[in-house]
Amino acid sequence: MREGWCVWITGLPGSGKSVTSEALLRLLEHKGIIAQILSSDALRKILTPNPTYSLEERDIVYATLVYIAELLTKNGVNVIIDATGNLRRYREAAREKIQNFIEVYLCCPLEICMARESNRTRTYGAPAKIYEKALRGETLTVPGVGQPYEAPLNPEVIIDTSTLTPEQAAEKILNAILEKCSQKNEV
Repeated sequence: MREGWCVWITGLPGSGKSVTSEALLRLLEHKGIIAQILSSDALRKILTPNPTYSLEERDIVYATLVYIAELLTKNGVNVIIDATGNLRRYREAAREKIQNFIEVYLCCPLEICMARESNRTRTYGAPAKIYEKALRGETLTVPGVGQPYEAPLNPEVIIDTSTLTPEQAAEKILNAILEKCSQKNEV
């Protein structure tokens, strides 16, 4: 059995991770490639129904996310991780454990992320108005404002989502997947 691949789409909240993940899933399905989206927000609702977003809690959520992605890929399932993963060590753990790993960094200025987040009607399971709450001092746990966001050092793909649509971003990611997998004769 061939191993699946894993694409971790990371970036600040509001950078477009969820919409890009969904656009990528649609592109893959159109090409007959099956994949599963793993969302940190969806997983968090199960693991920590009343999240505090503490460092300890994030360690648990991201370790679980990586573990599930590792199991799925070892069993031939392709995985798209939709998660901020604000610390590099979370994403590096996935890189170490998953053979066919691609890190995608959605680069977007904080101001644009904040504007998008405050205007969006669909939250994809994420808490609403997080930047507004952070700026009012109601929370200190928002990556990019109260907590660090460590951008990837060597991602396979960097996409400026302030200039590209989610569909254009998904196309770039699909090309990276196809290139990486064609080198190994697996898609």
